[in-house]
Amino acid sequence: MPTPTRIWVIDDDRSVRFVLAEALREAGHVVQGFEGARQALAALAEEAPPDLVFTDVRMPEMDGIALLEALKARRPGLPVIVMSAYTDVASTASAFRGGAHEFLSKPFDLDEAVALAARALPADRGAGPGAADAPAPETPADTPLAADALVGETPAMRELFRAIGRVAQTPLNVLITGETGTGKELVARALHRESPRAHKPFVALNTAAIPAELLESELFGHEAGAFTGAQKRHTGRFEQADGGTLFLDEIGDMPAGLQTRLLRVLAEGEFFRVGGRELIRVDVRVIAATHQDLEAKVRDSSFRADLLHRLDVVRLRLPPLRERKADIPALAARFLAQAAARLGSPAKRLNAEALKRLQQHDWPGNVRELENLCWRLAALAPGESIGPRDLAGSLRPAAADSADWTRHLAQAVREALARGETGLYPAYRETFDQVLLEAALEHTNGHRQRAAELLGVGRNTVTRKLGRGTG
Repeated sequence: MPTPTRIWVIDDDRSVRFVLAEALREAGHVVQGFEGARQALAALAEEAPPDLVFTDVRMPEMDGIALLEALKARRPGLPVIVMSAYTDVASTASAFRGGAHEFLSKPFDLDEAVALAARALPADRGAGPGAADAPAPETPADTPLAADALVGETPAMRELFRAIGRVAQTPLNVLITGETGTGKELVARALHRESPRAHKPFVALNTAAIPAELLESELFGHEAGAFTGAQKRHTGRFEQADGGTLFLDEIGDMPAGLQTRLLRVLAEGEFFRVGGRELIRVDVRVIAATHQDLEAKVRDSSFRADLLHRLDVVRLRLPPLRERKADIPALAARFLAQAAARLGSPAKRLNAEALKRLQQHDWPGNVRELENLCWRLAALAPGESIGPRDLAGSLRPAAADSADWTRHLAQAVREALARGETGLYPAYRETFDQVLLEAALEHTNGHRQRAAELLGVGRNTVTRKLGRGTG
């Protein structure tokens, strides 16, 4: 019979400690709880080590990140799952840099935590001879949260922060997808800031903003005399980013010829300047971004499939603002504070009614639209409290299109799933049928046979669905 696994749960919140420990015990584990990091470290010196540790981040005396580092110094192979109600890029990246196996956002689902424990436990739980004496992996110095840090507490943003924290430590190329105005460059900067390349340059280039005939020179540089007007050598963005990160925004607009050159650099790390004979070698991590469907562009032969595969090693999706409306208050407060600091004026705030109006808006321009609105309000709103009257004329409606209803349906489904609702398919299908049939009957002034013909169904279907008599 296999030996039960020993799991430690370290959290100063007694209720969290209790419910997680009980769930793990029900799954067959032996669980020991500690209210603080120092008690756990003292036990580690006196008892057999655990097979897995869950630790909170914010605790008195010693936080979870410091505990993580101490545990890794003593037992490098010990898997540690870090828990926190405060999820941002800096905290997740700090946890992964310290060697965390996973980052678990509070509040969490107990089944998810138990499943995570099962995945974290090694097949052979024994540390092996000499494991405790193995050197801890080197990690780069921690960096402070930057002024342009991402903001978000919604599940989609928490998942994005976890992904950034994990991927930032790797050398892998990343493709960031998302609508215009969602903040894709902020994600790229966060990946660079939290990576081992943080002390090297971050260089950004919007490929759609550079004329096609100049883009090659911008990327790879040119020698003096390479073309008319090239009076001296120009260092391209790849050379400028050597050792660091190159962010290529709107990569879907890159001309076909340059896609071939970019592919070679990604594959071999070398290139020639325009008009040059010297082979230039660089060490650059490439992060690309697009609002376009690159798979569709591959199908219509306007984007190379092999280049997409090189760029799309890891894909991160940045959700539009309409999918993360719960983040609007924090984002608006941040933008208003930034505007006040720049304008040298008192910080303004949105009252409850104004915030409600903002959260009812669809934000076709995404976070960028909200930021611009906040700057206008900071400059033009007469009082320090911003109300609905101050928003008059500022919220531009989204352009209507035939797919709007599918977007609203998708959002309704996401919100229902987030609330924990189940059995959605029959409920939504019934509602869909009802709305469709009632709209057709309204169009035909209640004539069911004509409504059935327009919808492409039998008349009996209309009668059965609506539960009415003959029309």
